[in-house]
Amino acid sequence: MPPSSFTPELQTGPGCVSYRFRCPGPGAFQCTETGLVFVVAQEAELLYRTIQWDERLLQPGGKVAAGPLFSIQCPQDAVGQLHLPHCETKEALFSEGLLSVVHITGEGLSILEPLEITDTHVIVKVTHLSAFGLVKDLWNRFWNNTSPVSGQVLLFRKPLSEIQNLNVFLLPSNIPLKEVSSQHQDSQNIVVPSKCRLIKGQSYRVDCQEACLIQPETEDFDLDFGPNYHPSFQIRLPINTTEVAVTVRDHENTEVWNSSVYLTDAAPRDENLQSLQSPSAEILLSVRTQFVKGVSEPVLNQLLDFLLQQGVINQGEMESTRAKTRADRARAVIDMVRGKGTETSSVLIDGLRQLDPHLSRTLNLM
Repeated sequence: MPPSSFTPELQTGPGCVSYRFRCPGPGAFQCTETGLVFVVAQEAELLYRTIQWDERLLQPGGKVAAGPLFSIQCPQDAVGQLHLPHCETKEALFSEGLLSVVHITGEGLSILEPLEITDTHVIVKVTHLSAFGLVKDLWNRFWNNTSPVSGQVLLFRKPLSEIQNLNVFLLPSNIPLKEVSSQHQDSQNIVVPSKCRLIKGQSYRVDCQEACLIQPETEDFDLDFGPNYHPSFQIRLPINTTEVAVTVRDHENTEVWNSSVYLTDAAPRDENLQSLQSPSAEILLSVRTQFVKGVSEPVLNQLLDFLLQQGVINQGEMESTRAKTRADRARAVIDMVRGKGTETSSVLIDGLRQLDPHLSRTLNLM
């Protein structure tokens, strides 16, 4: 049975995010922001945040960081298991001993061997809480073969007086978006399908025909787990640019990621726009028939990923919806989101604007 998804309370400051959630009772609960899963024995309060790794603690044991380091507290001492999200590909998981978990306390560091490693998480038993983080074995043969990891491309737009910068981040997939956003609060996150495969130490470049400037020309990918997240590339664009195509290529000129990017704040808006006059749930109802007819299967699947990431739906809802035909899947998505209210309906509309600007214009959602 999949864990219950929850969206935590956030306290966000410049470069700092704290998460808080009260588990209503025993069970497994997955944070939509960090991917962490907590298995608790009773009603309990969870308080957690990311902290900085001290590489000097890892080096003597031949370990390197493989994910963020989380400081976790639970006053009720009710957490029995932690599931930490990893960024390894299925191929890498065949390598025994590649991943483990470190537990750091005031007394030092200990290594926790996994109870299980799934396609997405490393599961460990815990007896008391402090700091936990994923590590890799530095001398593992598979790790030394420069195998790819599951990566993500994050885009942040920063408008200036006469130009706009589109900052491109190449990061491991288990870096929470909120951690990056908190350090770039003067920029707008542009939601696009982000998944890709990246190789540590390999050189990458970005292509964008609409750009006035792209810097640097190339950049090596590093497994960066914070605390600071800086853009890998900066794309400079005319201020009136509303849509661009961005491609990431490796050192052999192979395309590893691409997306059409709609720069929402720069888009012209119709003063008679329907969305300014009606609640989002009513808008979705009014365009339901056109949405079902017009939305493509790839966009539907991307919308499901987006809604899961935003905490609008849980894992079980996503999996049951994916099993349907395209038209039934479209009906299920729009009805499920509408039924959860105006705020979630707004999230769906925003996701559709990002993923399919053409259909959004057809439906008068722009």
